[in-house]
Amino acid sequence: QVQLVESGGGLVQAGGSLRLSCAASGRPFSMYTMGWFRQAPGKEREFVIVRRWSDGSTNYADSVKGRFTISRDNAKNTVSLQMNSLKPEDTAVYYCAAAFAKYGSDPAIFDYWGQGTQVTVSS
Repeated sequence: QVQLVESGGGLVQAGGSLRLSCAASGRPFSMYTMGWFRQAPGKEREFVIVRRWSDGSTNYADSVKGRFTISRDNAKNTVSLQMNSLKPEDTAVYYCAAAFAKYGSDPAIFDYWGQGTQVTVSS
């Protein structure tokens, strides 16, 4: 099993930056596909970024290309989402997730989820 703990959410102004972290326990995240998803009020949970660490394959949602990046800290077994040039439409609860032996952007394939962290971007 994998336990994911998210942190780093908060309130920022449009154009600002925020860095979210996801600490993973259990199997190293290098054995998984890791992803970030978000869910705004009244909307379905949507894909943001996924990465398969075994080969570095990465998929970005069109809405975040050039603004968001995913990275890892091997020593801490932590995955981060760096969010730059934030827009009000980025406001959502952000979740990290892990999928074992699978790759894709569909939330349904992910086996483990964090509890989410709120990101609010003011205009």
